[in-house]
Amino acid sequence: MSDKNKILSNEALESVEPVAEVFEDASTVGLSDDAISKIVEALHDGDSTTHLELINELSVPDTADLIHKINDEDRKHLLIDRKVKLDPEVYPYLDPAVGKAALSDMSASRVAAIISALDSDDALELIENLDKNFQKEITRKLSAKMRVAIEEGLTFPEDSAGRLMQREYVAIPQFWTVGKTIDYMRAAADDLPSDFSDIIIIDPMYHVVGEVPLNRILRSKRTEKLETLTFDVLHTIPADMDQEEVTYLFRREGLNSAPVVDSDNRLIGLITVDDIIDVIDEEAEEDIMKLAGVEGGDLYRAILSTTGSRFRWLFVNLMTAIAASIVISMFDATIQEVVALAILMPIVASMGGNAGTQALTVAVRALATKELSNTNMFRVIGKETVVGTLNGIGFAIIMGVIAALWFGSTTLGFVIAGAMVINLIIAGLSGAGIPILLSKMGSDPALSSTVLLTTITDIVGFFGFLGLASIFLV
Repeated sequence: MSDKNKILSNEALESVEPVAEVFEDASTVGLSDDAISKIVEALHDGDSTTHLELINELSVPDTADLIHKINDEDRKHLLIDRKVKLDPEVYPYLDPAVGKAALSDMSASRVAAIISALDSDDALELIENLDKNFQKEITRKLSAKMRVAIEEGLTFPEDSAGRLMQREYVAIPQFWTVGKTIDYMRAAADDLPSDFSDIIIIDPMYHVVGEVPLNRILRSKRTEKLETLTFDVLHTIPADMDQEEVTYLFRREGLNSAPVVDSDNRLIGLITVDDIIDVIDEEAEEDIMKLAGVEGGDLYRAILSTTGSRFRWLFVNLMTAIAASIVISMFDATIQEVVALAILMPIVASMGGNAGTQALTVAVRALATKELSNTNMFRVIGKETVVGTLNGIGFAIIMGVIAALWFGSTTLGFVIAGAMVINLIIAGLSGAGIPILLSKMGSDPALSSTVLLTTITDIVGFFGFLGLASIFLV
């Protein structure tokens, strides 16, 4: 073994800064840059004991933060070369791209050991991102129970309740009493989920007949039957329900957990609110990314992969820009006669695009949260159109006065004012209408709306401004 890889001697360890002191200046939430630098420095110096001690001091989220922020080489050196064994709970906290990269470099046996230590929902989330052949290698090394759970989970559609649920739950026959239930849970403590708040009540055919929160059990007499303590309304979730629908149900009904059932209405799993929080965060991030034409995980993806995904979106934008340029070319003679038009054109298009984006953002979010439906669709579109009209009039007055004073032409002021009103009306109408139309057509409004809106506001803005100019100025 080289000197670089030797464990530090006692004398060397005495000179090492105490572990607690490394984290003294850390912020109250998250891992400080100083702490990360200390760990990376110890890793580079080959101080095995030091960097292990530093990592062992970290919480699970902070360890995940460390893995995210160090570079690929250091990550591989830490997890593969040094074979540092992190708490298995760290891996579900990782970005999917980072988690896939970390696990793909490990042996199937090591990944199987990590997955076996997790709840079934977290285990499935990790393994579903790996290559198919590697998945098969891993599942062969799992226990029969975990293998069945993973293989069954992979049969459900992506982003469905079946992928989201965990197989660890407490299910009790409907004829049991509170006392018998408590005695059973005490006797089977090692086999129960690590954390649960509701008990599922089932009939002899394993159909879900109710849910009982633990607080009701603790407040009730031992002789009382569980079926008398169930929630007033039962919320069962089909395994193939989309996860967005699941989050909507949880948010609307204020649920802590909900049973998942198969096509025969038999209990097969449980979804808990911590999973829903992750989905809400994931869906919100996905919508924000799509509005900008960026895919999730771009922060950690390879350069060429990121470049390729963004190139496609930018190419679409290039085509729309060419379409707008064609409209401008139709009025080249007008622009040559009145040079001021070339200076003022971007203002009209830009104001339309920004106003339309405001309406679009509201509409996309309302569609995602189901606040917008057929009932209030036309009211929302009407409101955004009126808002666009009022803002158009306001900015028309402002920009009309500025243009008239700037270029000494009252007519030019009226032209840009008219174009501003027209474009902001169209911006409000399109900003609200495009996402709704795309949703009706079955397309994702977050993905396609922006480029369509930009195209419309640019073309209408240029055509309206230059068209009015050719009529009144030339």
